[in-house]
Amino acid sequence: MAKSKNHSTHHQSRKNHRNGIRRPPKRRFPSLKGVDPKFLRNMRFAKKHNKKAVKVSKE
Repeated sequence: MAKSKNHSTHHQSRKNHRNGIRRPPKRRFPSLKGVDPKFLRNMRFAKKHNKKAVKVSKE
């Protein structure tokens, strides 16, 4: 006779909550992987020109 039970969630919730379900720690700068390339390119130029403006204002 074929086996029928392959998976059960019994007791899993209790086991998970014993140590608490925690979020992964947040990083200071989240990854930009998968972000629109056009947006990334624009962001790069914006950063570059911000540096120029700061340099001029210090002088």
